[in-house]
Amino acid sequence: MAKGVRELMKMLAPYGEVIAVCPNQGRSGQSMALTFDAPLRISEEISPVEGTKLYSCNGTPVDCVKISCYTVLEGRKPDLVVAGINHGSNASVNVLYSGTMGAVQEGCSWGVPSIGFSLTTHDPDADFSSVGKIVDALVPSILENGLPSGTFINVNVPAGYADAPASLCRECKAHWSEEYKEYQDPMGRKFYMLAGHMVNDEPDNVDTDLYALEHGRTSVVVEMLDRTASSPLIPDWINACF
Repeated sequence: MAKGVRELMKMLAPYGEVIAVCPNQGRSGQSMALTFDAPLRISEEISPVEGTKLYSCNGTPVDCVKISCYTVLEGRKPDLVVAGINHGSNASVNVLYSGTMGAVQEGCSWGVPSIGFSLTTHDPDADFSSVGKIVDALVPSILENGLPSGTFINVNVPAGYADAPASLCRECKAHWSEEYKEYQDPMGRKFYMLAGHMVNDEPDNVDTDLYALEHGRTSVVVEMLDRTASSPLIPDWINACF
C-alpha cells in the first residue's frame, strides 16, 4: 500500500508488462532475509494502474522476488527487477540493511538486470514525481542493453528537488553512531530502541553518493554482488596460514 510502490508502477507502465509482488507490511531493514518458519501466501490486490497487476505477500522483499517467479510468473524470468520507491535514503552503508536493495540483489543473483529507487524522505505522502526523470533515463536503456553479470544499480533521489541532475557515484564510506537509545518499561526493566545517525567518513569527497545527495543531485551507484576482496587488500599473513 506504500505510495512509493504505486507511483513506481505508474512510471514503469509505459515500458512493458508490470507485475508487482510486494510485502504486505513495512519490511525496512530486512536486507536479504528469507522466511523459513512460516507459510508464504500471495493475494491479488486492486492495482493502481490499468494493465498492471499487484500482489501482496506476507514475506520479505527477497521472498517476494523468489516466490513471484514460481507463482504469478509461472516460471518465466522477468526482463527487469525493480524495487522501490523506498521512503528514505538507501545510500552508502544503508545498502547493506535495506529490504528494497535486498530485493534488487536477489534479482541480480537470478541473472536479471535489477535496480532500486529511493527518495530521501520518510514522508508517507511524499511527492515522488522527481524520481520519474531518472526512471525514464535508466529503465529503457537497461531493457535494451542489460547490465554486466553480477552488477545492480542503486539510485537515490534527493527530496525537495523537482529536477535534480544525476551523477554516477561510488558508495560513500560511512557508519552509524549512537545506534540505540535506552528506555525503561513500567516494571523498571531496561529496553532499547534503534535510533542513531549516519556519520559520513569522507565528507569532502565529491564522487560519493552522500556528497551528491547533500548537494541536490541524484546518486547512481553500480554495485556488485561479489564481495571478494581484491589481492591488495588481502594481508600477507593470511596467505602464510596455508
